[in-house]
Amino acid sequence: MRTRFTYIVLLVALFAGRLSAQTAGPEKGAVVIVGGGAISPDIWNRFIELAGGKANARIIVIPTAGDDSTLTASGQRTQKRLQELGVANVTLLHTRDPKQANQESFVAPIRQATAVWFEGGRHWRLADSYLNTLAHNEFNALLGRGGVIGGTSAGATIIGSFMVRGDTKGNSIMVGDHTEGLAFVKNLTVDQHVLRRNRQFDLIDVIKARPELLGIGIDESTAVVVQKNAFEVIGNSLVGIYDINQINSNAKYPSGQNSTGGPFYFLSKGQKFDLQTRKVINQTPPRPNEPAK
Repeated sequence: MRTRFTYIVLLVALFAGRLSAQTAGPEKGAVVIVGGGAISPDIWNRFIELAGGKANARIIVIPTAGDDSTLTASGQRTQKRLQELGVANVTLLHTRDPKQANQESFVAPIRQATAVWFEGGRHWRLADSYLNTLAHNEFNALLGRGGVIGGTSAGATIIGSFMVRGDTKGNSIMVGDHTEGLAFVKNLTVDQHVLRRNRQFDLIDVIKARPELLGIGIDESTAVVVQKNAFEVIGNSLVGIYDINQINSNAKYPSGQNSTGGPFYFLSKGQKFDLQTRKVINQTPPRPNEPAK
């Protein structure tokens, strides 16, 4: 009897573990994850639309990932760009001090916002400043009321639950002294600038060591828009998918996907992906003069 009971307990624990290891997006709201580089108008327009539209969007730009010498200028450039696109209400918010990020006065603007945007730089600075603070709680609350959180480059990697390239000694170290992200998408790790910087093979060993994670590698001028448990690719280039089942099985690439020569595959603009089943929802659109599959 005890053996049977123990077996049942183990099965329940295993099932619960599998559920907890599922990759999951926000229950409400949206997340826009950009691979760095020039941000194309279609990416900005989608972000603004999700933030409530030009007339109603209240966007906070957080430049904290940048160097002290450049972060103000970087934040102001993004603020100006959003204003040029028709958004009147854009403000900057920054601190390096988690004690300040725990203050009511600091988080007050977040409570009024419809969107938050994280600039690029080094994502460990974002983790040191905001992880597990009142500001972090308010970011999640913003999603809970249907808002949008976006970020580019370092501001993309912080969005996942596990951070690669987060070591304070340099971004060539894949798993370093900072690995915990803000986890707006659970059991996800994000790499950026993937094709532009020849990084397309770098996530493989990370996923082998942490098979519960889904890895996505986003090229420059490209983004994924996550809503609930699916994402859509937008922008100009490709997004790599790194899944332990694909890596271990040496399976053929899913029909219609872009082969890579490695144990991963790419999705292109307009394609959608289910985070929990880890399956492509729609196939690659046919090229000109190519019959649909």
